[in-house]
Amino acid sequence: MKRDDAVARILCAVDTTDIEVAKNLSRRLKGRIGGLKLGLEFFHSHGPAGVAKVIKDRHPLFLDLKMHDIPNTVAGGMRAIAPLRPFLTTVHASGGAAMLRSAMAAAVTAGEAGFARPKVLAITLLTSIDTDDLAQIGMKAPVAAQVLRLADLALKAGTDGVVCSAHEVKALRKHCGDDFLLVVPGVRPAWSTANDQKRIVTPAEAIAAGADYLVVGRPITQARDPVEAVEKIAEEMAG
Repeated sequence: MKRDDAVARILCAVDTTDIEVAKNLSRRLKGRIGGLKLGLEFFHSHGPAGVAKVIKDRHPLFLDLKMHDIPNTVAGGMRAIAPLRPFLTTVHASGGAAMLRSAMAAAVTAGEAGFARPKVLAITLLTSIDTDDLAQIGMKAPVAAQVLRLADLALKAGTDGVVCSAHEVKALRKHCGDDFLLVVPGVRPAWSTANDQKRIVTPAEAIAAGADYLVVGRPITQARDPVEAVEKIAEEMAG
């Protein structure tokens, strides 16, 4: 893989409530990553206006809101974020087929209204969850089986892809096909620490498994030099 191709697959997770920190990081990483991920923590603090200030025209936006509600409410949420023009956004697969179809229909409507249609990713299982956690919430299936079940639901509901651990990428690629987006969080370079993620892999391992995008947060955002960190991650991915 060429370096530029590797960089285009890196989505930096900016997990902060400090808008100035987010804006500064956005400026420093301009043209050096494939997109910027802003999630619930930032969105609840600053809303759509804050997202717009951070993104401007610097980066493709991955708006990771993990919507999970009745179908009509999720559809309304999708329409509400359309003016921010995210290229990726998320809903929980566990919300069910009707909710997933409503999210997709609203995304298509946003595209027809003149906004860039966001690609809708379904969350399978959070990368902080392992088999013991599943058992505690009454799910007896192994992690891999539960992820495959939720991904199949998302595929049949027409979503663009899923968020999953790299440990499930090979199986999901085989089941869902080459056009189904697989976005992998919980990625930690060999020189980084795991923190609170449990099902983690290195960038090179995730790409080799068939991931389309890698979501990387603290190894970049907490680095002394975020630009240097991105370069090191791209080198790992390029092999």
